[in-house]
Amino acid sequence: MKEQETCGVGAPRLQVIHLASGNPHKVQELQRLADESPASRLLHLSIVASERMPEVAEDTGTFVGNARKKAQALQALLPPGAWVLADDSGVCVEELGGAPGVESAYFAGPQHDSAANLRKLTEVMRDVPAGRRAAYFFCVLILRGPGGAEQIFEGRCDGTLAPEPVGGAGFGYDPLFIPTGYECTYAQLSEVEKNKISHRGRAWLILADYLSKLN
Repeated sequence: MKEQETCGVGAPRLQVIHLASGNPHKVQELQRLADESPASRLLHLSIVASERMPEVAEDTGTFVGNARKKAQALQALLPPGAWVLADDSGVCVEELGGAPGVESAYFAGPQHDSAANLRKLTEVMRDVPAGRRAAYFFCVLILRGPGGAEQIFEGRCDGTLAPEPVGGAGFGYDPLFIPTGYECTYAQLSEVEKNKISHRGRAWLILADYLSKLN
């Protein structure tokens, strides 16, 4: 299968996009979003997880910088002309000045896991009253193509933090986040319901619209 071919007036017709992520949960979400996207069918597009994703230090201090660093790291290992999609995302809490934010994956320390991060945020916010628990999830998707051509797509979902984690679906901070307009957490929603409103789902919609215009 070719990585790209020309279509129309020279616009690239994408066929394979490699995911620059070592997080299986993010890979699953992005693959599901792609599977459900009309743009994927229009472009005969396949989103694939890469077994060659290297370890990348997420140390740029910004979502865009971290996503770009991941995309560049994987693209350097792939054949010329390969398309790569990278994600960087996190939860931003107003009471904490936007933290954990870009450090969401390391909130409990560099050696801790997502369960430890969730426990820490729960404890840090334990005595904060309901009126001061506003938060939002933010996602940056970066699509890099041949020659380093790059497009950036952003998505945001506003909400509040629950007093305690609730729900068994999702991953990361999902059990603590209640999206605006809902009375349940991300982790209580089905995958389909979450993808309709989530930060990553909203970023994907913008990306999918871009892809559809390449055809």
